[in-house]
Amino acid sequence: MDFQLKTLSLAQAAAEKTDALVVLVPRAEPLEGSDALSRILHSARAAKDLGERAGKLLALYRPAGVAAPRVWAVHAGEGSPADIRAATLAGTQAALAAQPRRVALVLAGAADAAALHAAVVASADASYVYTTTRSKAEPRGIRQLTLGVADAKALQPALATAVATVRGVEFAKEWANRPGNHCTPTMLADAAQSLAKAPRVRCEVLGPKEVAALKMGSFMAVAQGSAEPLRFIVLRYQGAAKDVAPQVLVGKGITFDTGGVSLKPAAEMDEMKFDMGGAASVLGVFRALGELQPAVNVIGLIPACENMNDGRALKPGDVVTSMNGQTIEVLNTDAEGRLILCDALEYAKRFKPAAVVDIATLTGACVIALGGVRSGLFSGDDSLAQALQAAGEQAQDRCWRMPLDDEYGEGLKTHFADVANVAGRAGGAITAAKFLQRFTADLRWAHLDIAGTAWKSGAAKGATGRPVGLLLQYLLSQQDAAAARPKKARSAQARSAATAAPEGKGGRAGRRA
Repeated sequence: MDFQLKTLSLAQAAAEKTDALVVLVPRAEPLEGSDALSRILHSARAAKDLGERAGKLLALYRPAGVAAPRVWAVHAGEGSPADIRAATLAGTQAALAAQPRRVALVLAGAADAAALHAAVVASADASYVYTTTRSKAEPRGIRQLTLGVADAKALQPALATAVATVRGVEFAKEWANRPGNHCTPTMLADAAQSLAKAPRVRCEVLGPKEVAALKMGSFMAVAQGSAEPLRFIVLRYQGAAKDVAPQVLVGKGITFDTGGVSLKPAAEMDEMKFDMGGAASVLGVFRALGELQPAVNVIGLIPACENMNDGRALKPGDVVTSMNGQTIEVLNTDAEGRLILCDALEYAKRFKPAAVVDIATLTGACVIALGGVRSGLFSGDDSLAQALQAAGEQAQDRCWRMPLDDEYGEGLKTHFADVANVAGRAGGAITAAKFLQRFTADLRWAHLDIAGTAWKSGAAKGATGRPVGLLLQYLLSQQDAAAARPKKARSAQARSAATAAPEGKGGRAGRRA
């Protein structure tokens, strides 16, 4: 979809030549103009035809004095980003039924950057269609969306950020939606390498030999039951000086999860193609970084493999050795995500990062706790947790902080290794996070469990692209925070990070095993 930003009052919107016109009307908008559109909306509100909640629609066909043949007036509540999102989803979905090519979406009143961002992301979400593995692609619908605001020039930077977010979200959706045979670890690595075409982005891919040399025994154990070779993907975006400590994003990349020997039930197992949603979100963030080019350094780490069954597959009771030397008793082979993430978290330490955030479709327990509304957030660092929560609120991609009390780790004790990979059903999302926490000594670390938010089931089955919006907003907030610090403080931070090791041991950037 092509996004255009234009200064449009209601009078100007009435004259806009477009296939469909969607007008978002906040409760407080006075609608006192003498133009045709203002009069229609004023009368509709007086008759209470606009309703009282955000997203309530009023459809008009060829109203007098309006150039667009189809018009939808949509109640936008209080005009908050959440209300704008609800109104945009409703209006865009209604307009799509008419299969328009050009749509004008007008935000009546004084829309700010947050409102515009919500409108852009929601309109893209409503019109997204997956077509890659279909023999006949459905019509894409809207080709051009003109966003009408009171002052287009002032909101141009906000549009650029919103459009980059959309590109990142859609890249994440594309790869998460692909079936397992169209998204193997090798194919996922190819997708990552395609991102290196953007300025300041590099990609390195390690194969089985390089991973074995790194002694990633836990990661290799998960992959050993599959005919598909594992891949360890290292993405780098350098937007700041080389000596500025990077933010590290670690995405779980299980491209298909059978559960291994601890086999999953057949019902809905097809949805386990979404088990690489964390990896997809990291790819989506790098897609957006390549477009926005912010002044921040970011590392993306993706351990990618399948969790499959053959005669070599990991068995319950097996003990494996992780990259940092800790031994792990595998009591359940379906708790494999934490087994690949722990080695990636250890690898992250070589970059001496400012912070590390791992993203994983990790536990069904998190779905029970939070449903599909908020991602689960775990961190022992209050400032990092607050920054991620604030970014989620701003991006309308929310998370909720969960506890990490030491007592939750008691169930991970075992007689046969340093730690077990599961601790029973009670507090399962928390005990999974406690397992990962064991591998984050000396790191500012946070874990996002996106098992409930990475995809939808049922009639709306498909990837959501979350939490690309949250992560991108977090990275942009770190850029803004760095810019706001006094120059001397920035120089001191750069000197403290000067010993960082930006390169791994796997070879030159761009190489694939």
